Amino acid sequence: MALTGNMKINSGRLWDSLMEMAGIGPGVAGGNNRQTLTDFDALGRALFKRWIEEAGMTLGVDTMGTMFATRPGTDPKALPVYMGSHLDTQPTGGKYDGVLGVLGALEVVRTINDLGIKTRHPIVVTNWTNEEGARFAPPMLASGVFAGVHTQDYAYGRTDLEGKNFGDELKRIGWVGDETVGARQMHAMFELHIEQGPILEVEKKDIGVVTHGQGLWWLEITLTGKEAHTGSTPMHMRVNAGLGMARITERVHQIAMSHLPHAVGAVGQVKVFPNSRNVIPGKVIFTVDVRSPDQTKLDTMRAEVERAAHAVARELGLGCAIEAVGHFDPVTFDPKLVKVVRGAAERLGYSHMDIVSGAGHDACWVNRVAPTVMIMTPCVDGLSHNEAEEISPEWAAAGTDVLLHAVLEAAEIVE
Repeated sequence: MALTGNMKINSGRLWDSLMEMAGIGPGVAGGNNRQTLTDFDALGRALFKRWIEEAGMTLGVDTMGTMFATRPGTDPKALPVYMGSHLDTQPTGGKYDGVLGVLGALEVVRTINDLGIKTRHPIVVTNWTNEEGARFAPPMLASGVFAGVHTQDYAYGRTDLEGKNFGDELKRIGWVGDETVGARQMHAMFELHIEQGPILEVEKKDIGVVTHGQGLWWLEITLTGKEAHTGSTPMHMRVNAGLGMARITERVHQIAMSHLPHAVGAVGQVKVFPNSRNVIPGKVIFTVDVRSPDQTKLDTMRAEVERAAHAVARELGLGCAIEAVGHFDPVTFDPKLVKVVRGAAERLGYSHMDIVSGAGHDACWVNRVAPTVMIMTPCVDGLSHNEAEEISPEWAAAGTDVLLHAVLEAAEIVE
């Protein structure tokens, strides 16, 4: 059977599945709060398990709780082709971030079943545990253990804001599997995902062919000044940590702008002490996030931010300490798989463009141990990690159609 442009998924069935999953762990404003290893996560996993069994797939689970649903191939020696993403959400998450990648992959298998297609390589649909990192930091935790970035002991010891640890909560919801993490080998992995940015919608493109993923540096900067009364302390006698943070925030913006294109930077989390209306801040702790798909730019921006922070601190008489609290290098996805995705979009007649992923994804870690690529669909106004996150059924179908064709090409249809 040849791949043809009229070979497409059942878009209505895909959309119905997305909406049914969205009913588990509802948010307060139309989205989802299905954080990892919660009771709602367990319910979502149970629904997904029922669906994969109905599709004739067998389920394996590793000791990080990651779910692997397998459709057999005709060659027992052929490595599987993987596809998937994650079902966990942010506390105020949308219905599609990650979920489209898992349920789109399920729909690919359902469509292959409908068409009676056999493939030489097995096909595996994956739900990675704790991609978001909203409850247990860092994000992409299970795929990080799979790729050897983290140890399982490290992952099991992560705690949430209530002091509960990952290992205990995984056991509590009943999803500790028996497979050794990382023991599986992959022929290829595909991850379908919403863009989480505005580019595809603005450019009126159906498909983003993801060639690279941005690397990042997270820097935690602590500025130490002197607490004093805001009304009675002369301006020239102040040692204002808040002023230092403001100036560094502006410098971070300028540094990112100076390295365009493909460079971003901002100050994110801020803690001000003592955080009182009439006290000049004596200490400020804040994070700087700089990202780029270019390694040289990324490292240069980090160095420039650190120099700028120390210079501002000296000028204002502040103490300054900087700690790198997060990092991963830029990702170059497999060029052969990128070509497969691009060809699938062209075969199907979908408009497309090459794009760089601005966010981290499980595919970024898996790319270290197997050929990997991502496919992106537009989302309204580029909004994500927000209950107002929205996509259209047509966008979902187009991305899943491309996934279908790309996976079948990689898995090799048997006539």
